Amino acid sequence: MAPAGLSASLPLCVCLLLASGFAQAGRLLVVPMDGSHWFTMQSVVEKLIHRGHEVVAVVPEVSWQLGKSLNLTMKTYSTSYTLEEFDHKFKCISDTQWITPEKRILSIVTGSGKEFFDLIASHCRSLFNDKKLVEYLQQNSFDAVFLDPFEVCGLTVAKYLSLPSVVFSRYFFCHHLEVGTQCPSPLSYVPRLFSKFADTMTFTERVSNFVFYMEEWAICHYLFKAATDIASEVLQTPVTMDDLFSQVSIWLLRTDFVLDFPRPVMPNMVFIGGINCQQRKPISKEFEAYVNASGEHGIVVFSLGSMVSEIPEKKAMEIAEALGRIPQTVLWRYTGPRPSNLAKNTILVKWLPQNDLLGHPKARAFITHSGSHGIYEGICNGVPMVMMPLFGDQMDNAKRMETRGAGVSLNVLEMTADDLENALKAVINDKSYKENIMRLSRLHKDRPIEPLDLAVFWVEYVMRNKGAPHLRPAAHDLTWYQYHSLDVIGFLLAIVLTVVFTVFKCCAYGCRKCFGKKGRVKKSHKSKTH
Repeated sequence: MAPAGLSASLPLCVCLLLASGFAQAGRLLVVPMDGSHWFTMQSVVEKLIHRGHEVVAVVPEVSWQLGKSLNLTMKTYSTSYTLEEFDHKFKCISDTQWITPEKRILSIVTGSGKEFFDLIASHCRSLFNDKKLVEYLQQNSFDAVFLDPFEVCGLTVAKYLSLPSVVFSRYFFCHHLEVGTQCPSPLSYVPRLFSKFADTMTFTERVSNFVFYMEEWAICHYLFKAATDIASEVLQTPVTMDDLFSQVSIWLLRTDFVLDFPRPVMPNMVFIGGINCQQRKPISKEFEAYVNASGEHGIVVFSLGSMVSEIPEKKAMEIAEALGRIPQTVLWRYTGPRPSNLAKNTILVKWLPQNDLLGHPKARAFITHSGSHGIYEGICNGVPMVMMPLFGDQMDNAKRMETRGAGVSLNVLEMTADDLENALKAVINDKSYKENIMRLSRLHKDRPIEPLDLAVFWVEYVMRNKGAPHLRPAAHDLTWYQYHSLDVIGFLLAIVLTVVFTVFKCCAYGCRKCFGKKGRVKKSHKSKTH
């Protein structure tokens, strides 16, 4: 038993420790991205606020849910579009998920995708046109910028204010992660985004992987041209996306090697996969009633994510038909028109507590679009998945889970009611899927620190130390030929060639002296005898 004096002083010590933590509080500038990107970034911001930091978020006045219900300072700037126009632009790009991959890529590069990228890029011009806001940012002393790289303006703001930055993202379109971190990404076993390859590739797949890489370099400059043009205007000097990303201090990556394949990493790359996973909370009486009514068969949780509200009628009816063929109760988050063939075991809801339902003992399967939030909630709760990827990183996420035997992936454009029925029965009745997802869940949870705490630590680390220059590789300061040691190889090759040439010349000279003189003597002697 502890001495009385020690017991009395324990609360004081705890208070002092807490006070010392709050004494370190600083000022953080946040430049977030709207939509599902904000969900997990918000949890980090909330904890930083709870730890006593002052947080200022710079957001467009037209948004879906940025900064709502948070105790932070909101600074908004006007936009050149309305909420209706914003919704329409996003709907145009989200509708590409229901067309063939070839047409989808063409649309992203030349149509709705390019328009949406340009619209996001326009935020930066609007922000810097607001002179009062820019003056506020210049006059207030911030310790760091916390940003989502999809909102490229965050990188421009960090460079403009000469502040260290922390990037928060699941994945990076194009080659920006490799260039920004100067981290090798061997094409022989690191699959490119959208390739849907595993880390063990055939020769044909490695060829395709190389082609994907070359396509990125060709397309990315075009996609981000508006963003780099605006950044160049603001910074009054020509800049590229590589210039903007190379200044990042810490990269918080919402993945880990339970989901992704092993690959080289750099010391400023921090993996916080599963940051959105939370302890299961009791569900409401309404959902508890649905779960209890399912009996021994249990429930299937079905959601295509917060950003997908409805699907084509024909596809919805195919899905409804398949769901009616299984004995489980299906809770389907869906806000579109009610399919006419919806079975009694399928309940449509506008919203559902996804993580809490997946954590329920009666959860048998999870039908998901394979977004990173849903995938990690499936892993954390150990629920096998039927995956219907739609766009973005979802195809790759589904491939990774299927490769690990934790679920079945379906092509949402080509699948039939029979395909979905068979996939559901497989993941529910075949014990190997449950065993594999539980193994992944154990591996994911076997860690020294929770992902949220790790993310908060590294944001505070950058704030305390004004960046992390000691983690920045010297590769940033090398030219491309120095990085690949082409100058060294050329120098050594020149030496080898010089030595070989010198030896050859010396040998040739010696041969001429020895054999050439002897030959002349013999010839001269022969001529005299005649």
